[in-house]
Amino acid sequence: MVPDSPQSFRRRWLLLLLLATLVCLGHFNRVSISVAGNERFIRDGLIDEVSMGQIYTVFLLVYTACMLPAGWFIDRFGPTTALACMALGMGLCVALTGIVGLGPSAAGLWLSLAFVRGAAGAASSPLHPAAARCVSLWFPSGMRSRTNGIVTAGALLGIAGSYPVFGALLDRFTWQYAFVICGAAMVAFACVWRFVAANGESGGRTPSALREESDPQAIAVAPLRPPTAARGACALIRDRSLVLISLSYAAVGYFQYLFFYWIEHYFSHTLQLSDEYSRAASSIVMLAMAGGMVCGGWLADSLCRRWGEASGRRAVAVGGMSASAAFAILGIATTDPDRVVLWFSLALASLGACEGVFWTTVTDLGGQHAGVAAAFLNTFGNAGGALAPWLTAVLMTRFDWSVALGVACAISVTGGALWLGIDPLPPNER
Repeated sequence: MVPDSPQSFRRRWLLLLLLATLVCLGHFNRVSISVAGNERFIRDGLIDEVSMGQIYTVFLLVYTACMLPAGWFIDRFGPTTALACMALGMGLCVALTGIVGLGPSAAGLWLSLAFVRGAAGAASSPLHPAAARCVSLWFPSGMRSRTNGIVTAGALLGIAGSYPVFGALLDRFTWQYAFVICGAAMVAFACVWRFVAANGESGGRTPSALREESDPQAIAVAPLRPPTAARGACALIRDRSLVLISLSYAAVGYFQYLFFYWIEHYFSHTLQLSDEYSRAASSIVMLAMAGGMVCGGWLADSLCRRWGEASGRRAVAVGGMSASAAFAILGIATTDPDRVVLWFSLALASLGACEGVFWTTVTDLGGQHAGVAAAFLNTFGNAGGALAPWLTAVLMTRFDWSVALGVACAISVTGGALWLGIDPLPPNER
């Protein structure tokens, strides 16, 4: 490949910054519903805990069901177009989340929220597969784990920011207007993303010529050559390594989403801490996971150069998922708030260290069908994650928090063990 020109290099990193920001906003608006749920819906008696967990799960179920069609859309029309559609649709749905609460009666609030959040789940489905596809097109293989780590860290920055920022909006405005403001910001950024990405489409050059010039922006904007046949993608999703890595990511999804949706509730209701402390503690835990994603991606690239791709990625995944369970167990063994924050931060940081190797490996496995492969991975990840909000609420209600988190720890260790059977090389290179 021709070395990057200074202009191409700057464009590559500008688009990476915008991509990470887009992922950040997507997850901010995804998790903000849990902040409103904890501080308004549940506390004010509008919706109980189990019903609130059902609303969280509706989003995830629809999000998961739409994942494979989103993968086809990415491969057919290009990842930047898919991301622009995602941001626009998600922004409109977030605004509608607030608008449905402006009516004169709250009798149908649960049903209205469930419908709107389901639509938001459908709109959000291309986010991570398209982001991973952009990274696979813009960056050489030796940098992809750390780059995917940076992109996925954007998600955790959004989640961490949702507790203080959306919480401040709730304090200043009603919850309805807080959602409308955040939705409008997402729509505005969708326009920015599309404008910047569209600049690569000008000039009259063909996609093949742009690829030869190593123009990362144009590669991502231009639709890729459509897959030769649907049976190619069907054969891919029967690949043993793809199935195993997807099952492993289901374990990651379960562990992550338990914390995404219930961590602030644990601090404020179980430990009886103030709103300010609960928001700050939740943000610290999520920021730790973001740091783990960046460091884990760097570690994976370094180990792959020394030990080879299979051993390097496997070591990070197995070690990270096992360590996350161990630290979480230490977290539920104490009630001292500062120690809980410390152990939960280490648990999420260890789990986050695995994210880069998942997305790098699945796009390598997918090849020409990388969008479908990434969507297949995320389908399993969110199938596992979709259970977490509801099942955690049930386990907390019938037993206690330690049982709910203990189940998640067992799932995480099992998911890490699955990496022992994964070959990260594409099927045609094994």
